[in-house]
Amino acid sequence: MIKATDVKDLRDKTGAGMMDAKKALEESGGDLEKAIEWLRKKGQQVAAKKQSERTAHEGMIESYIHGNSRVGVLLELNCETDFVARNEEFKALAHDIAMHIAAMSPEYISAEDIPADVIEKEKEIEAEKLKTEGKPEEMIEKILEGKVKKFAGEVCLLDQVFVKDDKTTVEDVVNNATQKLGEKIVIRRFVRYSLEGDPIMCSIKE
Repeated sequence: MIKATDVKDLRDKTGAGMMDAKKALEESGGDLEKAIEWLRKKGQQVAAKKQSERTAHEGMIESYIHGNSRVGVLLELNCETDFVARNEEFKALAHDIAMHIAAMSPEYISAEDIPADVIEKEKEIEAEKLKTEGKPEEMIEKILEGKVKKFAGEVCLLDQVFVKDDKTTVEDVVNNATQKLGEKIVIRRFVRYSLEGDPIMCSIKE
């Protein structure tokens, strides 16, 4: 039997509704950590559906200047309605993403935005390394898949580990906000300025 106190604890930790929290505990045999994971997976599924089915043309432009004034970011974060665009949680999300961009210097928004020639060049470099290490030919292609995925995790904003929580990615953060705010949220484009180099300008493929 699921205790009311357990439902309350789960709601306090996740912000889930009462029925969702109860269902999660039932599906997880009363295990709080498993229930949190169940809710997280459900949230990702709901967020993915919202992201694919809806359009986001409202939102805001967020600016972030690093403390030493040597790095600056302009970010366009979109949502579906002006109501959510004015929400403090949405504004906080935009601020956190802009801060992450300043700290982590992503070169693309998602893996889909990486040009094919960049991927091929990366595979060529890694393949040469593997050959030098004496890896058998039949293993190289399989290893390269992991290398390309790792590369995307380093240069793509959505695939990067979130700077404020090393247990989640930027994509997870956006999906969680989508679930919580009830609207599609899209990182449309950004530019990162630095005194150390040329600006990085990114936008999603429409």
